[in-house]
Amino acid sequence: MNRKATSLRLPKNMEVELTAVARADGKPMPEAICEALEQYIVTRRSDPQFKVRLRERLEEDDEVREAMERLAE
Repeated sequence: MNRKATSLRLPKNMEVELTAVARADGKPMPEAICEALEQYIVTRRSDPQFKVRLRERLEEDDEVREAMERLAE
């Protein structure tokens, strides 16, 4: 699996709780964070309103991409 490093700023109490959860599950914190984010994405993808907003953003991106292509000519 391709991985990309990123930094994340968490509230102190969340970092402490995340550390506790990761330790209790016997996982490194980065793995616990990835699992949580995967679950977040699954949850968002099953939300119909999210899908509507996503389609709206895609349409906006198409408009911007088209404008950029025209400007590049």
